[in-house]
Formats: sequence, structure tokens, C-alpha cells
Amino acid sequence: MRRFDVVNRGFSGYNTSNALKALPQIFAPSSQGGPQLKYLVILLGANDASLPRSVDNQHVPLPKFKENLRQILTHTNITSHNPKIFLVTPPPLDEIRMEVVDRANGYTSVSRLSKTSAAYSQAVRDLAAEFADKNVTLIDLWKAIMDVAVAKTPGFELTEGRPYLGDPEGGVRGYLEVLLPDGLHMNWEAYQIFYDLLKGHFGKEWAGTPDEDKVGYLLPDWRTAPWLEEDIQNVNGA
Repeated sequence: MRRFDVVNRGFSGYNTSNALKALPQIFAPSSQGGPQLKYLVILLGANDASLPRSVDNQHVPLPKFKENLRQILTHTNITSHNPKIFLVTPPPLDEIRMEVVDRANGYTSVSRLSKTSAAYSQAVRDLAAEFADKNVTLIDLWKAIMDVAVAKTPGFELTEGRPYLGDPEGGVRGYLEVLLPDGLHMNWEAYQIFYDLLKGHFGKEWAGTPDEDKVGYLLPDWRTAPWLEEDIQNVNGA
């Protein structure tokens, strides 16, 4: 009773270079009789935006990050399916919290900067605009989470030139401390924000059709689903 199989490919710690290298193992090209990729959600960049390190390095320079994303969007294993692609900005960063976590983990300095992370999110916006006529839609998760955090931070007003929440220059974490408990990873509420951004984009092909809540499924509604022949006979004979 489903319209699509949802395949979650989350790779802890991966950056765009890792993802691009592994892409042929993740997505097979379109083939007759094979599974078809209808929608693709791409969320990369939080690890690329980390600062360069001599150990445990995840950093990818901003121009190369953008080029890696471009190569993912144009990879033949993707384009052969002609999917609807949702390009997602990385969420905001609570640098104030990140520094505490990093030092507790033995680092001598913070591993990520909020302004740097914001620059990578802007690069995603720019790339989505570049590919807007190629079935690519921007999902601005950075803005959505920051907007909720600002709205739920009493007394905080984001005016022009004022540092965002989580930036040490401003010194205010606000509601980001709830949405990003460790400064980087989202909590359930932040994922709900992400879900709400996405959900309206799916199933539009059935909107406004007769019985739109019942059409498009791989298997029929239970009321019309076929029975085993012997069970039909047993019911009719009862």
C-alpha cells in the first residue's frame, strides 16, 4: 500500500567528495525493468564546511564543494532517471555550543564556524538557482531552522548586521540550543521542520484527481484488492 519505496542513504561523516566517489555504488543507472528514481533529496555540506584538520579531516574547499555537488546533479546514474531533485541547504551551526563539545572531545579549537557553514548553505542556494530549469528545487533548511529559532528566542530580533544565533560574535544561542543540541546535529523538532518543508512537494501528480487518496499506489485499496480463489469460495459459501 505504497506509492514509492523510500530509500534512506545517510552516510555518517561523509562529505561531497566521499558521496561522489561512492555514487555509482548507491545509485544504479536507469534500466528497463529496474527501479526508477522519481525523487532525490540531497543534503550535503555540513561536513565539507568543517575547518581543515591534520587528523579526522572532512573539509572540502568551498569551490570544490560546489563543483562536487554539480557533478552529483549531472551524474549519468542520476540524470538517466530524470528525477525531481531537492537540493537542501545544510542546517545552521551553533558555534557557541560546538566549541564546548569540541574541547570536551580533546580538540584545542572549534572544528566549525557558523559564518563558514552559512557560506556553504549560500553555495547550495546558488547552485539550485543555476539548475532551476533542470528539475532541481531548493529546500532552504538553513533559513527554516534559523527562522524558527529566532521566533522562539524571547527578546531576540534579527536586524541587518546583527550576528545570527549561535555566532560567538553575538553570544546568543537562543532556541538553537534546543534544535541543535550538540551545535551540529538536529533534534526531532528540527527534523519536523525539514519534513514540513518537503512534504508539500510529493504527490502533486495525484492532487485534484478523483479519489486522490487512493490512486497511484503499487497495490490496490483493500476494498478492491483481489482475494485467493479458495477464500472467495469459502466466503460465498458461508
